[in-house]
Amino acid sequence: MLRLEGITCAYGPVVAVRDLHLEAPRSAIVCVLGANGAGKSTTLKAIAGLVALRRGRIWLAGLDITRVRAPQRVALGIALCPEGRRIFPEFTVEENLRIGGYAASRRGTAAGLDRAVGLFPRLGERLRQSAATLSGGEQQMLAIARSLMSGPKLLLLDEPSLGLAPIAMRQIFARIRAISGEGTTVVLVEQNANMALRIADYAYVLANGRVTIEGPPQAVSASGVVERSYLGA
Repeated sequence: MLRLEGITCAYGPVVAVRDLHLEAPRSAIVCVLGANGAGKSTTLKAIAGLVALRRGRIWLAGLDITRVRAPQRVALGIALCPEGRRIFPEFTVEENLRIGGYAASRRGTAAGLDRAVGLFPRLGERLRQSAATLSGGEQQMLAIARSLMSGPKLLLLDEPSLGLAPIAMRQIFARIRAISGEGTTVVLVEQNANMALRIADYAYVLANGRVTIEGPPQAVSASGVVERSYLGA
């Protein structure tokens, strides 16, 4: 579904991602791990078209999208759920969801709402509530559900467990697995390495914008590279 070929991204003189190669098969969950500043979020933004490449190419389902602008990438099937949720607190739950489906047809929006409520029944109980009244876990559910309203082939999740209680975190990760089970490819950036490795099909660990190790979650976990990356050893 997704292939990155040697992408390099920078913010002025600071290179955030260096010659990065990454693949995400259809319906798989691929997690990207690493300490703060490793280049994880920049990688997601590059895929979404929010950060320009200095070098490299990005392919989606066999199509070269390197020079495709961000709005067109949404139309092609990419959705980004950003770090920090970024919901609209003054709007209702339903209004937030409809904003996520702004480019969809009326039938597509209705299908998106049905899917959101099916995946997150709690949102269905709160459609007319202000998003500001939701708990942290419910707000993260809303952020993910809003991203799904465009019917993406590829869902990019940036730190979905950030600031959540353990129970809410487990609920979110169970739903991510369900989203993958429905056929959506997921690229998951996470600080909580243990939780991410439990649900992932494949893992990459970044340090200083480069891949230090990749492979099946069990192999990556057993290597000790994750602990060294986070602890700086």
